Amino acid sequence: MCITRTACKEKLGVSISFPIAAANDAIAEKLGLLHPGKGTNTVRAVFIVDPNGKVRLVVYYPQEIGRNIGEFVRAAKALQVADNNDVAVPADWPNNSLIKDRVIISPAKTVKDAAERLKTYEGYDWWFC
Repeated sequence: MCITRTACKEKLGVSISFPIAAANDAIAEKLGLLHPGKGTNTVRAVFIVDPNGKVRLVVYYPQEIGRNIGEFVRAAKALQVADNNDVAVPADWPNNSLIKDRVIISPAKTVKDAAERLKTYEGYDWWFC
């Protein structure tokens, strides 16, 4: 486990270009990261925070379960695509079994918009384009 960016580079040869935060017990308790029956063993958590400091995704899991780093990278990229294009990103994007690397546009707000959607966008129905 890497506690600092320098330790990750020295021990694993991995460069990390984003901040890493480690919490003491008081902070961990406030964030709900101390598992109630396991003393100071922590519940593992990943927080993805946007450039404005807003927490966009939180994943908690017990210490007995390993993390899927690829999923966190996918989630961060998906949040960027969604924010930059005002779209939704499906599960398993960009390898979604149904729509591959495509995204989902926001729902129609009017009946007129709904009627025009399949003329403007590729889709399965007016509600899924």
